[in-house]
Amino acid sequence: MRAALAALLGAVLSCAAGSAGSSGAAVDTARRIVSLAPNVTELLFAAGAGARIVGASAYSDHPAAARRVPRIGDAFRFDYERILALRPDLVVAWESGTPTAAIVRLRTLGTRVVVLPVGSLDDVATAIETLGRLAGTGRIARRAAADFRARLERLRVDYRGRPALRVFIQLDDQPLFTVTDRHLISEIVSLCGGENVFAGLPGLAPAVDLEAVIVRDPQAILYAGYGMDPAGAWRRYTGITAVRRGNVFKIPPDEIARATPRILGGARRICESLDSARAALIGPGT
Repeated sequence: MRAALAALLGAVLSCAAGSAGSSGAAVDTARRIVSLAPNVTELLFAAGAGARIVGASAYSDHPAAARRVPRIGDAFRFDYERILALRPDLVVAWESGTPTAAIVRLRTLGTRVVVLPVGSLDDVATAIETLGRLAGTGRIARRAAADFRARLERLRVDYRGRPALRVFIQLDDQPLFTVTDRHLISEIVSLCGGENVFAGLPGLAPAVDLEAVIVRDPQAILYAGYGMDPAGAWRRYTGITAVRRGNVFKIPPDEIARATPRILGGARRICESLDSARAALIGPGT
C-alpha cells in the first residue's frame, strides 16, 4: 500500500505546473529512448514511439507493452550504469517529477536529455507532438494530439456553466493529502464546475488536517487514492455537507494522476460525479 501511495504521489508531483519550454531542441531523430517517468513512457507510446523505448522507470505500466521495457530505476533513483549500457540517443525527463540532480548527472555523462514540461491539460497535446518530432513519428503524434484536443474541447463545452461546488480532492487518509491549484487535478475540477477548497495552499500535494476539511465544508469529496472505502471512512462526519448528502466519490487514481491522454477519461468521471453531487444538493438537471 505504501508503495502504491508513493507511486501516486510521484505521479501527482509529475503533473505539476511547469515552464513553457523544454531543455533543448531536437537535432537527430531518436531511435533508442530512455524514459525517466511512467507518464513520459505513456506519452511516448501515444506519440507512436513506443517501439523505440529501450529503458523506462518503475511503474511504467501503460499500455501493456510498456511493462516489457527494461527498468532503469524508479522516479527518484536511477541506475546510471544501466542507462548508459542501453546506449540511448535520447533520455526524456519530466520537468517537475525528475530530480534536477539526475538530469545534471546524465548530461555530465554525455547523455542527451530533453525535459518535458506539462503544466496544463492543453500541454499534454503539445508534449505528444514534441515527442513525435524527436522520434520521427510526427504524423502519428499529430493525430493523437488532435484527438486529445478535440476530446478536451468536448468536455469544456459539455460542462461549461455548471453551478459551482466546493470540492475536497483527497489522495490519502493518513495523513490527508490533497492537491493545490498548481496541479492538473485541480484544473479538471475547475473544468467540471468545482472549486478546490485547498486551491490556495502552497506546494503541490500538501498534507492537511481533518479540522481544515470540516471548516471548509466541501459539498463533494473526490478520493483518488488506493485501498480505502472513502464513503465508509467519512461516514461519521455528518457535519460536512458532502458526507451528509452522500457526495463522496472514488476516482481511479491511475486515470487522473498522470498527465497523459488517459487523464480525460478520469476528467469525465470527475465531471459526472460532480453532476451527481449537484443533483443531490439542488435537484436533477443542473
